[in-house]
Amino acid sequence: MSDSGGQLPLSLAMPVSRTREDFIVGSANAAAAALVDRWPDWPAQTALLVGPPGSGKTHLATVWAGRARASVMDLATLAGTDPLALAEAGHVVIENIDRSRTGDTALLHLLNAARERGRSVLMTARSGLLDWATPVADLASRLRAATPVTIAEPDDALLAQVLVKLFADRQITVDRTVVDFALRRMERSLAAANAFVAALDEAAMAGKRAPSRALAAEVLERLETGGGRGDGS
Repeated sequence: MSDSGGQLPLSLAMPVSRTREDFIVGSANAAAAALVDRWPDWPAQTALLVGPPGSGKTHLATVWAGRARASVMDLATLAGTDPLALAEAGHVVIENIDRSRTGDTALLHLLNAARERGRSVLMTARSGLLDWATPVADLASRLRAATPVTIAEPDDALLAQVLVKLFADRQITVDRTVVDFALRRMERSLAAANAFVAALDEAAMAGKRAPSRALAAEVLERLETGGGRGDGS
C-alpha cells in the first residue's frame, strides 16, 4: 500500500510461451523460421541466428532446442562446462556468442567435437561476424562455416500482429485504433513493442483506466523521454 492509501500495481512477470505456433512469421524473420523448420536438413551442421534485441532469436532457439532435444546455454556459461561432454550428450544451443569472449576457447572445442560426432549447434548473436572479433583464430574459421541467417527489424504488418498477440497474452482487450496509433509513433522494433505493451498494462492498472489511445499517447511519450525499454532476444 502507498502512504496515501492507494494500492500499488504489482509488476509481475508475464509467462512467455515459446512454441512454434506462437512465433509470428513475417518478411523480417521468415528465413530464420525456415531454417529452424528444415532441421535436420541444414546446409551445414552449425547455424547462426543474428538479430536485434527482442527479434525472436531466443524464441526460435527454444523451438529448435525442443525439437532437437538440445542443451541450451550462453557463451559465458559454456566457459565453465566440458564442451566435449556437451557434444557427446547431443545437439546444443549457444546464445549470445557476441556478448562475451570468455567462452571462445570452449566454443571452439564444442564446434570441433560436434563436427566429429555429427551434432548440430545453433548459435545466436545480436550482430554479425564482421562487427566483432574473436582472439581465437581457429574459432573465426569455424564460425564462418556456419549458416548465417539475419532477422531484420519488423515491418508494420508483423509489428501489428505482435502487438495484438502481446495484448492477448496479458488478457488485455484493446481497440484496433490503439494498435494503429502505437504503430505510427513507436520505435520500429519488437523490443519496443514489448516495452510499450508492458508499460500500457501497468499504467492502466495504476490509474484504473482502460487502455485507450489517450493513455497510449501518455505511455509512448514517457518511454520516449526516459522510460525503460524492453531488451529481450
